[in-house]
Amino acid sequence: YVGCVSAACFAKEGHNVLGVDVNPTKVEIINSGNSPIVEPGVSELMSEAVSSGHLRATTNAQEAVHNSDISLVCVGTPSRQNGSLDLGHVTRVCEEIGAALKTKKGRHVVVMRSTMLPGTIHDVVVPALERTSGKKNGSDFGVCINPEFLREGSSLKDFYAPPFTLIGADDETSAGSVKELYAKID
Repeated sequence: YVGCVSAACFAKEGHNVLGVDVNPTKVEIINSGNSPIVEPGVSELMSEAVSSGHLRATTNAQEAVHNSDISLVCVGTPSRQNGSLDLGHVTRVCEEIGAALKTKKGRHVVVMRSTMLPGTIHDVVVPALERTSGKKNGSDFGVCINPEFLREGSSLKDFYAPPFTLIGADDETSAGSVKELYAKID
């Protein structure tokens, strides 16, 4: 949900967006110019973004990392029975990104948009990226947190008129890359 809305909106703002999903059916839906989610206005934005060449999707995480500067991670973090967050999807995606970073030349920024508790970046995200890439956070790649505040039914309005935009980072270079994504948004 968050990934589709973010992809469509960032593509509308002129960014070239390459979405990644493990589900080939969702990838086909997006590449055909349709939306895999039902949300007012998103289908039209997806269609325009695909038609303009600013949006496409793939199931290949390595292709996406090698052909981008920033990865926005928008995966589910469902609650477990005890109330804690299940970070399995976060870990898996970070491992996939890390594996791609292993062979990527140049710096890359990984931006977490998924719901997570304080400490998750340093305890889960960075170790998974470093372990699978063999590279070091802060020098070879950067990590930011950029939580989303999108409500179902009003996500486009929320994207373009957020109460605030939060970007957390350990280094200004990574934070600056994320700030550039929002340059045209108030």
